[in-house]
Amino acid sequence: MSPLSPQQLYRARCLSLTGPLKNSHNPVLSVNATEMAAACHPPTRFHHVHGTNIRIDPSHTQATRVESFANGLCFSQEPLEPGQIFLVEIEEKELGWCGHLRVGLTAHDPRSLDVVPEYSLPDLVSMGDTWVFAITRHHNRVTPDGSEARVQGFLSEPYLLIEQVRIPRDKLVGRSRPSPYSHMLDDLYKTNVLPPTARRSRIGVLYAIRSDGMADMHIIINGEDMGPSARSLPASRPLYAVIDVFASTKSVRVIQVEYGFPSLKTLCRLVIQKHIVHRLAIDGLDLPPLLKNFCKYE
Repeated sequence: MSPLSPQQLYRARCLSLTGPLKNSHNPVLSVNATEMAAACHPPTRFHHVHGTNIRIDPSHTQATRVESFANGLCFSQEPLEPGQIFLVEIEEKELGWCGHLRVGLTAHDPRSLDVVPEYSLPDLVSMGDTWVFAITRHHNRVTPDGSEARVQGFLSEPYLLIEQVRIPRDKLVGRSRPSPYSHMLDDLYKTNVLPPTARRSRIGVLYAIRSDGMADMHIIINGEDMGPSARSLPASRPLYAVIDVFASTKSVRVIQVEYGFPSLKTLCRLVIQKHIVHRLAIDGLDLPPLLKNFCKYE
């Protein structure tokens, strides 16, 4: 019998520590072992195998393309678990290039690649067992009938729900830095929805298991599910996240995600945001400076 990987050991430990927790007075507080174990996803990092123009910081959470517009392929350090999102924030842009970030999944172990391909599209995809989605400024959402779907603000629903996956939405949303007149100029200012390719935008990828045992890949942009970008993935195989720091996207940073229940700090922010006109109004509240900054920016 082959030994368990560190990821499998971590998961087994979480499952062993959790059991059904029931609260007869408040059903909302009742959770089961599956939901508790979901909170035990290990931290996400970038793999040490990457494109020749990529530099990874010592924490393996920031990837920067140092020259040209290609050879910017990155992978997750470990295969993703079902429902585990690999989320990045666009930290730096570079003018003069056409194209944006590309994300997806691959069944290829990065260590098995003799040479990391120059491009995710078409090079890595042409190797098979790889599904990559090019992020654009508009029309990223996939719907069954091909029509556009209405994008809701992230305050309208606190959780992202995909099949059996439930992730607190707040951490998934990128936030812009406001100007004194932002609330007058931007209809989306209250919910702070950024364009997908903008700096500080947050983009993630995950896969959800279907009832037939296969998996669908979902791209998440600022807390919104873009629909099943690829269907019938082999869930029985290890699936690594693919992040192609391509063209106008120069640097991205991994964001660690809350699973299960949102933190108390996040819930406090949601309550505060629901009772203000716009983010700059937070400055007038009698709150500690650190909490004000958290409510406005993080």
